[in-house]
Amino acid sequence: MQPLVHLAVRVGYLGDAFHGSQVQPDVRTVQGELQRVLASLGWWDASRHLMVLGSRTDAGVHVRRNGGLLTLDRDLWERTGARKVVRAIDDRLPDELRLLDVHEVPEGWNPRLALHRVYRYRLEGIEGWRCEDPDVFQQHLDHFVGTYDARNMARLEDGKDPMRTVLSATPWSVGGRIVGFEIVGLAFLWNQVRRTAMALHGLQTGRLTEAEVRLAIDTPEVPADFGVAPPEWLVLWDVVWNELDEGPNDAVERLWAPPPTFAGGGERTMRRRWCAGAKAEVAAMLQHEWSRLGRLPSP
Repeated sequence: MQPLVHLAVRVGYLGDAFHGSQVQPDVRTVQGELQRVLASLGWWDASRHLMVLGSRTDAGVHVRRNGGLLTLDRDLWERTGARKVVRAIDDRLPDELRLLDVHEVPEGWNPRLALHRVYRYRLEGIEGWRCEDPDVFQQHLDHFVGTYDARNMARLEDGKDPMRTVLSATPWSVGGRIVGFEIVGLAFLWNQVRRTAMALHGLQTGRLTEAEVRLAIDTPEVPADFGVAPPEWLVLWDVVWNELDEGPNDAVERLWAPPPTFAGGGERTMRRRWCAGAKAEVAAMLQHEWSRLGRLPSP
């Protein structure tokens, strides 16, 4: 049997084109598309080879950069090399999914054991939100930083440890305007960022008080549910490992149109049109980010 090489692969994708990241029967998923292309090249056999993505994402959630583990036959890797592997796979992927890079890693490397994960959420995509006072917004964000039982800010799966460490939460600015927030943590529970986003929306709009949010965090044994924010405004910005180069962290500055703020009969119609444009802005940003992150090694 051929010896295998263990490879770290990094990918980006538009979440609204897939039914999530993990393989599921009879629906289009990120992992499913990657495995389909690898099999079409004759490089991958499910009975021999492995593919594991480091961070799971739900349908609709976009990814600037996620990573995973792929095993291939070592002789294929040594004949082909990183540049040709990336080009061969990426040329066959749909435009909504990009293979950014591939690097050999030691056997036993686990993509789920990352240093930290970075998410960004465009809160202005949710009707009614705006940042009028950056200091107050930062005060609200500070509630979600630290090590705590996050079960009230997540969908807790059986057997999962609810204790999570959030390293930072800061405003996300585009063109000098605060559009949402960035949150960095060691690892997040299912829906944790989207539920945090909904709690922040409630704080900024006055639907929730800081006392209510603190109670939910400090007394996790008392159930609290502040809702789940829509997936389409969430971006898994990056997953960082010791073994892999981080590369550029900040997006190239681009102008995003602010949401309509006027009242009157046309507001709902204009809001719907703005949302369509705002989603296109996020998609364009990601495509440009992949062009920076996906620089191939020299031939």
